[in-house]
Amino acid sequence: MRAVFGLVLIIGVALAGGAVYLARDYISKNRAQLELERQLREQALANVKSVPTVGVIVSTRALRYGEKLTQEDVRIVQWPEDAIPEGSFIDIAVLFPEAANQDRFVLRSMEKDEAVMEVKVTQPGEAAGLTSRIEKGMRAFAISVDVASGVSGFLRPGDKVDVYWTGSLRGLGNNGADGEITRLIQTNIELIAVDQSAGSDVTGTMIARTVTVAATPEQIAALAQAQNTGRLSLALVGVQDETVASAIEVDQRKLLGIKKEAPAPIKVEEKVCTVRTRRGGEIVETTIPCTN
Repeated sequence: MRAVFGLVLIIGVALAGGAVYLARDYISKNRAQLELERQLREQALANVKSVPTVGVIVSTRALRYGEKLTQEDVRIVQWPEDAIPEGSFIDIAVLFPEAANQDRFVLRSMEKDEAVMEVKVTQPGEAAGLTSRIEKGMRAFAISVDVASGVSGFLRPGDKVDVYWTGSLRGLGNNGADGEITRLIQTNIELIAVDQSAGSDVTGTMIARTVTVAATPEQIAALAQAQNTGRLSLALVGVQDETVASAIEVDQRKLLGIKKEAPAPIKVEEKVCTVRTRRGGEIVETTIPCTN
């Protein structure tokens, strides 16, 4: 009995020793693998070049057109130096001058953590009205529209449109032209307001009565003349459309494909010159060459 017990004890000690040896070998291999991975990671981090960053001012919440911009609405985040959007603010003192009455207002909607840029806010002390949307040398001009001429209410501030005039040329010495014509008079005119809304974050359709465009004084003179002598229609230009429309004019004949007949040639009668002479009691007419 003792011999059996001793044999079992010896076998158990042998198995325990083998298990300890295997566990020790497994742990050693894992330690070596972890050490190798640590060295490779440190080497990779040492080879990675640090990216220079610059503090950029971003919004802390969603901002909408017309809101007053305060220091609580912005914060500074580190931005890769070679990826900073053009016109971004990097200095709080520049964005918020210390002088009195230097408030800024939002011109374009911004989402949270979006960079605050010069084109998205007014100048210090400037209100968020139409005057802030008009570039130097441009003027604002209102055009009356309806559902048809206003593209069914899909116009938004910031869109660009082509302007067509429809009217009659009667009495203008138009070489016999009759009926109405439609002519493209202005291209790529920017809308800066639709009715009383100047913000570009309008959602859904809006049937407008007037749209306000930004144009040069010469363009405004043409638009005013066209609006007072005929009907104006707007055609929305696509965002990625960079084509320049050429001169376009359509009258009723061109619309229906009717070709204008050439006038019949005028028949010129041959001039005959005669001279009358009296012979006794008779008067005789004699044909002679015409001298003039």
